[in-house]
Amino acid sequence: MECTFITAGQIVNTHGIRGEVKLLPQGVDLDLLAQCGVFYVDGAPYTAAACREHKGCLLLKLKGVDDMDAALSLKGKPVSILRAGAPLPPGGYFDQELVGLTARDAATGEALGTVEEVLSYPAHKIYAVRGGADEYLIPAVPAFVAAVDLAGGTMDIHVWEGMGSHAD
Repeated sequence: MECTFITAGQIVNTHGIRGEVKLLPQGVDLDLLAQCGVFYVDGAPYTAAACREHKGCLLLKLKGVDDMDAALSLKGKPVSILRAGAPLPPGGYFDQELVGLTARDAATGEALGTVEEVLSYPAHKIYAVRGGADEYLIPAVPAFVAAVDLAGGTMDIHVWEGMGSHAD
């Protein structure tokens, strides 16, 4: 589904005494987040004055957050980015946009179910498709994913024999 805001992660702690916050990414690549200039906390925009990667998190120095007390007030809050301003490559999607799409057989157009979850593994992501006759775990690679149409709300899948699992 097309989204205006993408949930990027959560501020899990402060870092140092100069107002830096530690952002734990959720469903968004850390390198992509580092390229974003504006982050939204409780709907309010914060411009990043500096950012760097640190132990799987992004340390952010946000303009207007100048000391530890100001940073502590943001702890535990979800952080979003604007979809329109995200530096995704052409044909790239955020996990949040894919959840809720109707998965269809690319050859027949038959509905297989709904993308309910995006699972992250070291090799690639997996799309969990449920709600149809079978449950499918679709590797997020071109051999399986034929096309994604956010506006139309569909994901076309190359279905291979034995791919689904009956829930008896």
